Amino acid sequence: MGPIDTLQDLPFDIASLHAAYESGAKPGEIVAECYRRIAAAGDPGIFITLIDPEKAQLEAARLGPFDRSAKPLWGVPFAIKDNIDAGGETTTAGCPAYAYEAEVDAFTVAKLRAAGAILVGKTNLDQFATGLVGVRSPYPVPKNALDPEIVPGGSSSGSAVAVARGLVSFALGTDTAGSGRVPAALNNIVGLKPTVGSLSASGLVPACRTVDTISVFALTVEDAYRAFQSAAGHDPADAFSKAVATPDLGTLPPKLTIGIPDAGSLTFFGDGVQAASYAAALEAVRAAGGETVELDFTPFYQVAEMLYGGVWVAERHAVVGPLMDKDPEAVHPVIRQIVGAATRFSATDTFNSLYRMEALRRTCEAAMAGIDMLCVPTIPTFFTVADLEADPIGPNSTLGTYTNFVNLLGLCGIAVPTGVRSDGRPASVTLLARAGRDGLSAALASRLHRGAGVTLGATGWPLPQVAEPTPTPGADEIVVAAVGAHMSGLPLNGELTRLGGRFLAAASTAPGYRLYRLAGGPPFRPGLVRDATGSAIALELWALPLDRFGAFMAGIPAPLGIGTVTLADGRTVNGFICEVAGLQGATDITEFGGWRAYLAAAAGRQGAVP
Repeated sequence: MGPIDTLQDLPFDIASLHAAYESGAKPGEIVAECYRRIAAAGDPGIFITLIDPEKAQLEAARLGPFDRSAKPLWGVPFAIKDNIDAGGETTTAGCPAYAYEAEVDAFTVAKLRAAGAILVGKTNLDQFATGLVGVRSPYPVPKNALDPEIVPGGSSSGSAVAVARGLVSFALGTDTAGSGRVPAALNNIVGLKPTVGSLSASGLVPACRTVDTISVFALTVEDAYRAFQSAAGHDPADAFSKAVATPDLGTLPPKLTIGIPDAGSLTFFGDGVQAASYAAALEAVRAAGGETVELDFTPFYQVAEMLYGGVWVAERHAVVGPLMDKDPEAVHPVIRQIVGAATRFSATDTFNSLYRMEALRRTCEAAMAGIDMLCVPTIPTFFTVADLEADPIGPNSTLGTYTNFVNLLGLCGIAVPTGVRSDGRPASVTLLARAGRDGLSAALASRLHRGAGVTLGATGWPLPQVAEPTPTPGADEIVVAAVGAHMSGLPLNGELTRLGGRFLAAASTAPGYRLYRLAGGPPFRPGLVRDATGSAIALELWALPLDRFGAFMAGIPAPLGIGTVTLADGRTVNGFICEVAGLQGATDITEFGGWRAYLAAAAGRQGAVP
């Protein structure tokens, strides 16, 4: 990076910022540029509180020498939604009558600062994080970064707009029903909604305590995921906190099974342009190796109805109720109407709802059997500010069509731009995976984003090019070589993924192995045997948490087992091997060079059974 007068053109994605620091830029200069951009934006609705610039400059000065290894967010400006605490600053939750001064940083904010990020402000929101529209605030409403006539999206409106306009590199939002995803779709940015519990809720004013999560908005998938990694961690002070693995982003498995709504449950409320953009995104998913499978989404929608139409609204009342009783006029009228409905539910209603929720959870889990993740439209259509003035509630419900069920089902998700609609509005899909699979959904999101041909947010900055990651196992993981039905997209792959296994790379054995199709099945299995007369055999390398390895081993039936396999590059790893005694009735298929090639050849022979 050159002299300071070029900073006005500097993209605020983390890669560009760190390149500027390596070229001599100072964090104090970046902080000053950040505040200049905020002033130039001319939108008083984005921030409720700006950190005193002198405090931000002091924080920048305390960073020490540039070191992105020790501090992966070194010198990166960020903002937080104003229902998250920053020590010494006021937290309003979008309600002046509720405001208090926080004594300490929220757990996540402290971790981000420890990673080198510099807090510059607290952003506007739908009051008490209740809404998906971004206009339910007593403060000025933030303007959508792309089109001021469209709603900015809520409840994390200010955070999304701040990122989309390039004022900060990333921002924290929160997500109960889609508040970390809907604003991302409306502002052409990435919205990462992590596994519930992976980001501590200490220092967060909750909406629905049992299903809330802090979320991350960023210009790129890589930036969102890096912030997520830095903020994640078990917090003993938070009873809902979980230790969730956050390995570096890896490459995609060769095969993925992606669930999508079937024709009977896919709706765009008459928006044909949105339907076309979703169809185009699915083609990109397929090009990335995803095989799409249609699912009946009716049970997912039934779960969604329970979040606002059932007893979970009482969780919101647990926060807002005391203020409503004391000073009802202090609460936004739409919020008052929504939260006030909690009083009609009894304790019996609560338990009946919990029973129904568990039954629906089982139904949804059964529907997702064999599915790696879901791909849904982030929003079904767009609404204007005028639409919300005419109907304050209906459009909000519509925007939550594909988001409201996610946290109740314990799924993680990431909203990602997938192009530009034919009318110029941003296109977006959300990828949803099981809890703890944040890295898998982010890896596919990154592939989709890089192939979408979009610029960053509303900035016009090009998407930075990133090299395909070289995944490595973590210190708490063990590498397992899969040669058959446990490979991606094949019948037993779920035995790896359910235990937290993640794909590392496609590889092959050294020469000197034979592969057999074993007798029996389904599922049909191969057996790998060391034999000096053999050949190299294709396989996949998977990383499995060490503490799950025993459970994985226990599920492997004879004559298969785990032994030492030598790879083509000379490394040795744990991998599937077969006892010679198990080859009775087996067919030697070494000539095909691997199980996938054999399956493809068998499928090509009419009437053949693999």
